[in-house]
Amino acid sequence: MQPVRTLIVDDSAAIRATLAHIFKSDPEIEVVGMAPEPHSARTMIKELNPDVITLDVEMPGMDGLSFLERIMRLRPMPVVMCSSLTAAGAEVTIEALRLGAVDCIAKPTGGPAELEASAALLCRTVKNAARSSTRPAREPAPAHGHANGPGHGGKFRDVIIAIGASTGGVEALFHVLSSFPENCPPTLVVQHMPAAFTGSFADRLNRSCPPNIVEARDGQPIVPGTVYIAPGGTHHMTLHGGLGGHVRLIESDPVGGHRPSVDTLFRSVASSGAPSVGALLTGMGADGAQGLLEMRQAGAPTFGQTRESCVVWGMPRAALELGAVQSEISLSGMAGSILSACSGQNRER
Repeated sequence: MQPVRTLIVDDSAAIRATLAHIFKSDPEIEVVGMAPEPHSARTMIKELNPDVITLDVEMPGMDGLSFLERIMRLRPMPVVMCSSLTAAGAEVTIEALRLGAVDCIAKPTGGPAELEASAALLCRTVKNAARSSTRPAREPAPAHGHANGPGHGGKFRDVIIAIGASTGGVEALFHVLSSFPENCPPTLVVQHMPAAFTGSFADRLNRSCPPNIVEARDGQPIVPGTVYIAPGGTHHMTLHGGLGGHVRLIESDPVGGHRPSVDTLFRSVASSGAPSVGALLTGMGADGAQGLLEMRQAGAPTFGQTRESCVVWGMPRAALELGAVQSEISLSGMAGSILSACSGQNRER
């Protein structure tokens, strides 16, 4: 197996050196070059043909998003954003993920112990990115404000939507939720993402999509027209009390290596007794497969994103192989399928 040829782009010589040291410690990664800014990075991309680029989010004197847009438009390839865990860094990172970056990683900081703890995650992220599917960036989600989307202004049954996503999920969720109407059924979402980013993610979605989109809080009532994004990091998000119930944020160990866990959310929805619809979008691994099966066994229509439209066909594939997916749906058709199921159409009896 050939090592993953990686180009590091960062204006900080210290960060470039640290990332290079970490990646070179993994025999499955080869650092083919390091660039301090986009001009030299463009030249290196042409000359070195890397498999993956790690790209600094905030570089003085340049527009990192414009550089990413150019890459995704002219030469789509796996790009991993390398961000400092700041509010400004989170905002730009979310936009970069929306534009097609595969994933984001926190810049390595601290002493030897902290660097060693983050090294495995950094290397795993780059290797996962090399196995992802890339394509030209989709059109940005329309900034049409909080109004009913075309064709979706009707009345929905009393039902709860549960959605899970991971790698590639930021772009996918922008695509899906921008087609949800203002009066959508209450929707619970787990997107694997660092804790520092989920608040910015919810805010950015809220500015672009018709429903009210928030980072979930413990005890928050479940109401129509609201999408609840699970906070990253320390809690699992669950549904308590079914329809008319509330969000519960539970402090417990990671499930399958994830916190929040899609499986935990889906299982809580399945056991609540509430009518529901489940969807599993692009992502690495198998989180959500077992929970989606439990939702289907409880009578919910369940959807998995198609392989062709996924950045990583991992979670939907695991669910399909388990028998949890009632229908495979492309990303472009996912919102319509979910909303049709919520209107009582195509519901599995």
